[in-house]
Amino acid sequence: MYAERIEKLVALLGQYGLSGVVVNPGSSLTYLTGLHFHLMERPVTLLITESGHAAIVLPELERGKLNDETYHFRAFSYGDDPGTWSEAFEQAGKSVGLQYGKIGVEPTRLRFLELDFLKGALPDVSFVDGSAALEQLRLRKDAGEIGKMRKAAEIAQEAMRLTLKSLNAGMTEKVIANELFINLLRCGSDLELPFSPIVAIGEHSANPHAVPTDRALGQGDLLLVDWGAGYEGYFSDITRTFTFGKVDPELIRIGEVVLKANQAGREVGKPGLDAGAVDNAARSVITDAGYGKAFIHRTGHGLGMEAHEPPYIFAENDLILSPGMTFTIEPGIYLEGKGGVRIEDDVAVTDEGLESLTDMPREVLPLEGFMV
Repeated sequence: MYAERIEKLVALLGQYGLSGVVVNPGSSLTYLTGLHFHLMERPVTLLITESGHAAIVLPELERGKLNDETYHFRAFSYGDDPGTWSEAFEQAGKSVGLQYGKIGVEPTRLRFLELDFLKGALPDVSFVDGSAALEQLRLRKDAGEIGKMRKAAEIAQEAMRLTLKSLNAGMTEKVIANELFINLLRCGSDLELPFSPIVAIGEHSANPHAVPTDRALGQGDLLLVDWGAGYEGYFSDITRTFTFGKVDPELIRIGEVVLKANQAGREVGKPGLDAGAVDNAARSVITDAGYGKAFIHRTGHGLGMEAHEPPYIFAENDLILSPGMTFTIEPGIYLEGKGGVRIEDDVAVTDEGLESLTDMPREVLPLEGFMV
């Protein structure tokens, strides 16, 4: 499987005029090799050329991870003395023949640490943005990958159901987030989550990326929860909003509007349509209801081995949707000082349209209906 993925990458290098790519710990490296490393003070870098030659630079203490690798590439390890690390990079560069040309990098991932060593080892090489080639690798998921994302969604939804049963007045955002985190693990999530759960109560729900605080749940509050699970390296990402007691009628109203916007986005998407059309379908519902200025972010983002990856669902994106693409649809309305509603689902493009990988009720429902 990994050899096939590297062959696919090699074909993309020729298409985009690159002599090779370098990647460091992250989803691309894992996708290409099955290996897992953390970003740390010791650099790890994989080099792959347009001719298919590959080499990895890594600490000696990590070399044991290569024992089971299924794609054969040369490894160059180093010890704890940073003064010797440049030699490993130089040997790796020579082994794969990276002496000239353009080498693609991931601009949001490669650090100065690795880039400095690479420039020293390959002084005649130009390092350029390789996103166009690398993003194509994971843009379309196969049935196995989508199956893992569906399982991640099932785990996340079951964890939320368990958490909702335990809620009561006075619980804080932090306590609810911690309970949800524990339930995600209990229900079978990977240890690595797409992100820490977002739990926002009352006026805090008007902040799309709120950080849980000691704000306590009380009568008349909205509760917005944005969470996800991991399953065999693939993620889910879901948002649901609830009421507790009698809330402001306008908050009920925006919940109804967001629900219709979410439905419009899920219904319009299909192969051959551009990504911007999905954003426009959801956004027009909110704009027509008079809340256009309160929808302050794109309608969605790609999802897979990362919580955010291509394709991005914003109005100006002319990328044509095709089967295998996976992304979120998450319209929202945020009223500063009062509260906000977001409803988020994970979808996959099929031959016919969009398949929702998430099926938890989308309506803004009373918490009391879930509590034991």
